[in-house]
Amino acid sequence: MSNKPKIAVVLSGCGVQDGAEIHEAVMTLLALDRLGAEAVCFAPDVPQRDVINHLTGESMAESRNVLVEAARIARGAITSLADFKAAAVDAMIFPGGFGAAKNLCAFAVEGPGCAVEPTVEAAIRSMHAAGKPIGALCIAPALLARVLGRGSVTIGQDAETARAVEAMGARHCPTHHGEVVVDHELRIATAPCYMLESTLSEIAADAEAVVRALLSLRA
Repeated sequence: MSNKPKIAVVLSGCGVQDGAEIHEAVMTLLALDRLGAEAVCFAPDVPQRDVINHLTGESMAESRNVLVEAARIARGAITSLADFKAAAVDAMIFPGGFGAAKNLCAFAVEGPGCAVEPTVEAAIRSMHAAGKPIGALCIAPALLARVLGRGSVTIGQDAETARAVEAMGARHCPTHHGEVVVDHELRIATAPCYMLESTLSEIAADAEAVVRALLSLRA
């Protein structure tokens, strides 16, 4: 049996416009592997809010399932978030992408008072109750702000989104690439990723920095 730390990676579909941001998700998985952790992928088994043609940016008249789409990134090794148990993992991380703000919660369309997908909220609350660290990239820190209602997080520099985060009770900390906001009391770590103009190397660096923070918060 592996004694590597197990980190839950919660995906929100597949593709920046309607699911998990693929670069952020893959760089997170790479960082976990390089730093000696085992990624355990989860996604809610629910319909996507919408389906976007990533070539044209236009909506498509079809329905897709978040878990099924996320399985593309996880190469099929993924579990419904309804089966998540905080006791089975050491930390949790949420890559960004519009799926985090459309499928995991409704922040993209409802703003600060948004609904949160029930299995997502249950997973976050169970991790928080267990004192286990949670990371979030890009827009996903807004999800933590909504569920926890406090703490220090970052979504980079976007003033409108920062105001919405603060309206949910969290404290927003402006950041640039390479800067991670760690709330030691709540045991959460966040970084801006594609909320800023980014190269793939910068995404990789941000993802790795958050993973390092999570592993450190386990101590």
